[in-house]
Amino acid sequence: MIELTVTDGVAEVVLNAPEKLNALDPAAIAELSDAYGEAERADVRALVLRGEGRAFCAGRDISGVDPRDDDVLGYLGGLVQPLLERMASFPAPTFAVAHGACLGVGLGLLIASDIVYVADTAKIGSPFANLGATLDSGGHALFFERLGAHKTMDLIVTGRLMSGTEAVTSGLFSQVFPADEVTDATRRAAAAAASGATQAFIASKSLVAALRDERLGLWQAMDEENRAQAALCDTADYREGFAAFQAKRKPVFVGRG
Repeated sequence: MIELTVTDGVAEVVLNAPEKLNALDPAAIAELSDAYGEAERADVRALVLRGEGRAFCAGRDISGVDPRDDDVLGYLGGLVQPLLERMASFPAPTFAVAHGACLGVGLGLLIASDIVYVADTAKIGSPFANLGATLDSGGHALFFERLGAHKTMDLIVTGRLMSGTEAVTSGLFSQVFPADEVTDATRRAAAAAASGATQAFIASKSLVAALRDERLGLWQAMDEENRAQAALCDTADYREGFAAFQAKRKPVFVGRG
């Protein structure tokens, strides 16, 4: 179900089970984690995650799940959360293409990506009211942080799905594109990132994660920025960036320390 290709320093990970809207069972979760591990070992400088067919990912594959003996904690806490944490810590900028249904675990995959480009026709929200279940995979944290308590509860209780346009306008994700353009736009952005100063991007990724997870205040965040900048001074790309600026030429970054 999970496919991986690496071209010119960019990994592309594809959820390829369109007949079930790329819903994820435990085996697919393991495959996806392995794909990120393989991409990391390939030392790529950017990664794109996308889904084949009509949807990015409709969430958990519950087609064979019996609710009477469902190990929800084993699936979400034992499989999904470790995957999302691995994705979020990937040592290069990661991009996701959101189109069609992006629900449940599928929404979590987006949350764990650094940059999400969204098709205008995407469907994002919490459709779980009809299952007697609730939003999972980090959805509560994302919605509350970006939308506030009232809109979060409205989406959960009503089950209303936002369009991709509304999701981006509301501040959930990065940019919105027409559905037939979003994949190419994401690939172009990833290719550009792969030729950039990778160590500087990783430093910013760590700072953003600390702001989110540790709720750093302004001065503490500034201190962390100062330390990150000082560490970058020792990298080849830092020196190349300054040299290119002073010589009025385009920099050629190697992406290494």
